[in-house]
Amino acid sequence: MKQIEIFCNNTKSTHTYPMGTSLLEISQDLNIKLRNTLCGALVNNQVKELSFCVVKPKHIEFIDVTHPDGLRIYIRSLIFVLYAAVKEVFPHVSLKVQNGISNGYFCELQGLEREISESDIFSIKQEMKALVEADIPFVKKGITTNSAVELLIRQGLEEKAELFEQQGHLYSFLYFLNDLGNYFYGNLLPSTGYISNFGIVPYFDGLLLQVPRRKHFHSLRKVEVLTKLFEVFQEQKDWAEILNVSTIASLNSFALQNKSGDIIKISEALHEKKIAEIANQISARNGDVKVVLVAGPSASGKTTFSKRLGVQLAVNGMRPYQISLDDYFVDRELTPKDEHGEYDFEALEAIDIDYFNKQLVELFEGKEVRLPKFDFHSGRRGVNGTTLKLGQGDILIVEGIHGMNPGLLTDVHNENTFKIFISALTQISVDEHTHISTADNRLLRRMIRDYNYRGYLAADTIKRWPSVRKGEEKNIFPYQENAHVMFNSATIYELAVLKKYAEPILKTVMENQAEYTESTRLLEFLSYFKPISDHEIPPTSLLREFLGGSSFVY
Repeated sequence: MKQIEIFCNNTKSTHTYPMGTSLLEISQDLNIKLRNTLCGALVNNQVKELSFCVVKPKHIEFIDVTHPDGLRIYIRSLIFVLYAAVKEVFPHVSLKVQNGISNGYFCELQGLEREISESDIFSIKQEMKALVEADIPFVKKGITTNSAVELLIRQGLEEKAELFEQQGHLYSFLYFLNDLGNYFYGNLLPSTGYISNFGIVPYFDGLLLQVPRRKHFHSLRKVEVLTKLFEVFQEQKDWAEILNVSTIASLNSFALQNKSGDIIKISEALHEKKIAEIANQISARNGDVKVVLVAGPSASGKTTFSKRLGVQLAVNGMRPYQISLDDYFVDRELTPKDEHGEYDFEALEAIDIDYFNKQLVELFEGKEVRLPKFDFHSGRRGVNGTTLKLGQGDILIVEGIHGMNPGLLTDVHNENTFKIFISALTQISVDEHTHISTADNRLLRRMIRDYNYRGYLAADTIKRWPSVRKGEEKNIFPYQENAHVMFNSATIYELAVLKKYAEPILKTVMENQAEYTESTRLLEFLSYFKPISDHEIPPTSLLREFLGGSSFVY
């Protein structure tokens, strides 16, 4: 039998195996021991499941849940087990995985027609444990698409079935757990026995599926009651119902019928209505609000939102002035450093808090101040030559990632502030069981903007993204519930528009680059969308901040 050469990055050694040897067999032969349960492998920088058989020379690296793609494999498999358990305990109830929240996944039991009880949670969890203990294999089968669609419809997975139909393939793959078929747009574990840690708890009117920590696998992520964030997710669910677009398949239907212009117009109108409502809340405070703080993670659209809010405040008879917290950075040598000795520009201490508060107090006292301007090339703060003096009806809009942090405004009374948290909370799902990560939405936005306006290739943006996300988890998201109001900057149609811009950028990442793993995942994700043209997107849209063509000056 023909021998195939592989290089294993885990052992830093080269080996030969008979053609058709599986990754699981190779891992066992090499006695691969990782920190946690083996989940899959990177094969030539592409994610593969352990049942994958090697037929050509490959570069292989085995991964567990400490790797982002290993954790994705674990979570997909866990959701399949949850689906199977719900099917067994409540045969006539549909599981709907709505969104990621509170370090887990919020799910609804549609058709239960009553509140979920502790007894229900216990029954589902016990059934999940039984499936795990039985160590049932996840079996991947290639069948005709017509057969796959019929099976999914029989199981009540109409949204998944419609998406399969839209792909136009003669054959499709499904995973089977006993007789239940499903698909999760990515690889699964070899069997249910690989799942060793999970939790489910009641959460608002549904349940929260808890997943392990990446670096501390034997402990579950902490559950937080995020009331304001949950309300925004419920609002976006209502918007999706207004538009009759809740999944990729339903969005594709509008695109295929040349009705995407309707979706764009209504989505933009809903944004404008929401921004006007926020402006009205600020105006209703009878002039007490002197500063509006706008905060949010990277690529959430803070700048355009601030400008559009300024327009609505002007409609209400106020005179808004915009300030960026970035101009209040301390000089480069005074910037704090992280545990790796690198400058931590996202730490609160990177901002000259005293100077910022001093200028705010002077402005509120009616004094004229000279605004600073930070030079990112020299790493020094200077002045931009602009002076500002606030009069009656004037209001400041301050944009920056630390706007929700209670340590930012040390000398300004709470009643004089209004805090807005903005993020791109994706409004559609892939299907009944697969939500779309809000981080993926923002990564695509940032990648397009970086490429068009900052000269960065996709690999550059992907490489920086984990550091950006780490900073957000530390400095932004813990304070989001301090907001007076949250604004969802995502639009229902946008991923179908971003597809045209992102795909050619992602294709510049080469197979020998570490970022190839992420670029191929995102390309696979975008392949499910039918493209929508951006020609009907207005010049004031938040999306124009990333695509270009905005009527605002940045």
